[in-house]
Amino acid sequence: MIITLTGANSFLLSRELRKLVDGFVAEQGDLALERIDGEEAELARVREAVTSLPFLASKKMVVLRAPSINKLFIEQAEQILGEVYDTTDLVIVEPKLDKRGSYFKYLKSATDFREFIEMDSNGLAAWLVRTAKDQQGSISSNDARYLIERVGTNQQNLSNELNKLLLRSEQVTRQTIDELTDLTPQSTIFQLLESAFAGNSRRAAQLYAEQRALKVEPQQIVAMLAWQLHILAIIKTAGSRSPAEIAKDAKLSPYVIQKSANIVRYLSMAELKGLISGLLDIDAKSKRTALDVDEALQNYLLRLAYS
Repeated sequence: MIITLTGANSFLLSRELRKLVDGFVAEQGDLALERIDGEEAELARVREAVTSLPFLASKKMVVLRAPSINKLFIEQAEQILGEVYDTTDLVIVEPKLDKRGSYFKYLKSATDFREFIEMDSNGLAAWLVRTAKDQQGSISSNDARYLIERVGTNQQNLSNELNKLLLRSEQVTRQTIDELTDLTPQSTIFQLLESAFAGNSRRAAQLYAEQRALKVEPQQIVAMLAWQLHILAIIKTAGSRSPAEIAKDAKLSPYVIQKSANIVRYLSMAELKGLISGLLDIDAKSKRTALDVDEALQNYLLRLAYS
């Protein structure tokens, strides 16, 4: 049996790999498991591992990570994989695959192909609800979305935070989320920009103060604002493409695209260019003069809120 694990969702991919390995080891033992790093191993070593018979066991498992790094392997993949015995379970881990290539097409057609894509906010919220239930706990859909907005979209981090919350109480609430989790700077920067665009200067000022209280330096805030403006520019110039298409082409989270699209809807290209130019001016002056970046950023956000 040959299984391919691929996709940008490293959390789900790693969990599936762990499930496969643990199940096999429980039946055959550790000695029947072999791990090969495609970046380090020579082609001959890879071929020997995947095409040889098991030793002192009825079956063996080979976990082959990123063999596509080796161009020689790609050229000979069909031949090598065609020589794998039925007594070998081969798990090919390829987080990033070129879907235009023949290697991808072969793996998809000739192996048990399992692709793990990143979830959008709705998918992550539903996953949090299911995961809490599986652990004899509960979290509402609204509170799950609140947790995502507070700590970000990284699924491994969300899993860790949910486990921590469930240790406190079987029912996760917004109150326990506020008590036991920390604001993620990146998510707050988006909220900061969102509040400024909405004309909520008081909220924008509050969020800026929170960033500084978290010991986020003004230059870091400039960098994170620049990244948010970069995302807005990508969406603004994407034409009629859907959020999913934009996320795929730009290699960004669909959740990030969906959130940012709400801002772009009310922003002209000229206004966006002006925002980028204004932030660039602050960054340039901070490196050439004794500019008070803290004050400049707060004025920038106030102008944005009142524009």
